[in-house]
Amino acid sequence: MVTVFLGLAAAALLGLGFVAQQHVAYTEPLGEMLHVRLLLDLARKPVWLAGIALMVGGQIAGALALRRADVASVEPLLATNLIFALGAAALLYQERLGGTEWLGAVLVSGGVAAFLVAGRPHGGGMPASGSLAWIAVLVVGAVAAGMVVVALRVPLQTKAMLFAAAAGALYGLQDALTRGALLTLAGGPGALFASPQLYALPVIAVTGILLNQSAFDAAPLRISLPATTATEPIVGILLGVALFGERLRVDPPALAGEVGGLVALVAGIVVLGRSPFLHKSEQGPNGRPAPP
Repeated sequence: MVTVFLGLAAAALLGLGFVAQQHVAYTEPLGEMLHVRLLLDLARKPVWLAGIALMVGGQIAGALALRRADVASVEPLLATNLIFALGAAALLYQERLGGTEWLGAVLVSGGVAAFLVAGRPHGGGMPASGSLAWIAVLVVGAVAAGMVVVALRVPLQTKAMLFAAAAGALYGLQDALTRGALLTLAGGPGALFASPQLYALPVIAVTGILLNQSAFDAAPLRISLPATTATEPIVGILLGVALFGERLRVDPPALAGEVGGLVALVAGIVVLGRSPFLHKSEQGPNGRPAPP
């Protein structure tokens, strides 16, 4: 129960942080996408800094959850951050949630529950070789870079989704490396500081933030957030199994429940992403919607 509480607390803080960040990032010039000056400009905005503080709080709560449980157990809980983002947007506009929002909430929550009950993720430990972590960094980094390259050649809304998906992939990698750092810490602070993966974490985190803010700059939350929310748990779960040997039940009923849960999770994210609370901006001035 403590792990579930920490995971949901992390999701709540992440969702609130994403709303605050996008509220500010969407007002930035499109020409700043993928440029460090985008982060430098945003860092001067108190609301954006508050959003980053909330996100950091969510990451700390998520790290505490990862210290107690496997990546495959925690990632689906973190995916509920979109529900909290939706609730924050609804409060911001003082409107009641409708059928679309309730359907998305049921799909996301039910998908998380179905995956955890069917899969019963368990086990796992430090990989036998540290090279496995670097292989994961290279593979996920290459996938994220590929999405960015494709994004440079497509329309703005597709660009935002690809930037967001690339950010989600890096966040999933960040979650896995955080789990690895916490397992390494069991051998003492010296072992942790001797681990090269520890020093890769800040680079991955900053790159993920830059991609996420570029997505927020390009499109409303209904387009820019669901791709991040869907990609992070999928990458995190795959890395948990590949790196740490985390195990899921593989008998036919369990596999059916796991697949059904993930499908419901992604479908719920898509449904919630279409919520009008996440794209209030469509009537904004100057030919560009105001942020939600």
